Amino acid sequence: MAHGVWITLRLYMKYQLDFEKPILELQRKLEELRRHPEANSMDISLDDEIRRIEKKIEETRKHVYSELTPWQRVQLARHPKRPFALDYIRAILTDFHELHGDRLYADDRAIVGGFARLGDRKLMVIGTQKGRDTKENILRNFGSAHPEGYRKALRLMRLASKFGLPIVTLIDTAGAYPGIGAEERHIAEAIAVNLREMMLLDVPIIAAVIGEGGSGGALGIGVADRVLILENAYYSVISPEGCAAILWKDRAAAARAAEALKITARDLLSLGLVDEIVHEPIGGAQNDPETMAATLKLHLIRHIDELSPLPAEERLRLRYAKFRSFGRFLENTPAPAAEEPPTPDNPPPAPAE
Repeated sequence: MAHGVWITLRLYMKYQLDFEKPILELQRKLEELRRHPEANSMDISLDDEIRRIEKKIEETRKHVYSELTPWQRVQLARHPKRPFALDYIRAILTDFHELHGDRLYADDRAIVGGFARLGDRKLMVIGTQKGRDTKENILRNFGSAHPEGYRKALRLMRLASKFGLPIVTLIDTAGAYPGIGAEERHIAEAIAVNLREMMLLDVPIIAAVIGEGGSGGALGIGVADRVLILENAYYSVISPEGCAAILWKDRAAAARAAEALKITARDLLSLGLVDEIVHEPIGGAQNDPETMAATLKLHLIRHIDELSPLPAEERLRLRYAKFRSFGRFLENTPAPAAEEPPTPDNPPPAPAE
């Protein structure tokens, strides 16, 4: 048993983030104590020390993960062990039948989707999918879809609308693929059409940001009646690194950019850009994928059951009003120009008679 725990610890060390080091150090010390030759003896002092460190680990975990900065949450959103779209589909849904191709050009594996059941509810699920290793990441294009991916997503959404099925989208992408081929095949047009058509679909649409929500790549399947976001996910017009490179000419300022962009779940909820935060297990979804999937399932069921009874016209009206309300501005009257001091060439005005 101890050997298995030690292997788990080594795997955890492989994917540790900088701010998790205090937890890791305590876990390493705990495993050393457990592997001590006297750990299975009647040494009360050793048992007390083990319990003390276990309590300290729990307290440290709660402290570290309750005070995460925006940049640290971005790091958790990108964690390589975090559950991806297909992980949630397999854990939450049954009878999943994946559909392929946009019927125009190709099958983009960065977008997955198909018919499925959520309990006794039939639906269409669509998500952006990353890879676990280099080979799969190349297959999935690192979760960054081409135009054909968004056209496939739209084909599936229209199919769902034809059969009156709710649509669930799972968003986890750094952004749409910006390569030459994608531009030649009109990536911007494909995303724009999706925005327009998703606004007009008359079936319930629920979007959940489960990891990264990068710019138009995320928004291309993100127009929905309800937008949910996992606690450590982010949704942003640009990546923190991209913002830092533009504003500060230095990608190393990513932490500063993440703070300025207001991209965390709490910020987005306070700004009214998302409807609900789905809380994660302590340490992130990757620490307890089963619990995370069960929690997300409950949220999806509740929102589908709330939206389904509404008349289509009412859903469309509320969806339109929701997105029209985004953004705030102040309209100020321009200040009057400052008067120049009088000079020989610019004498003061003559007094009125």
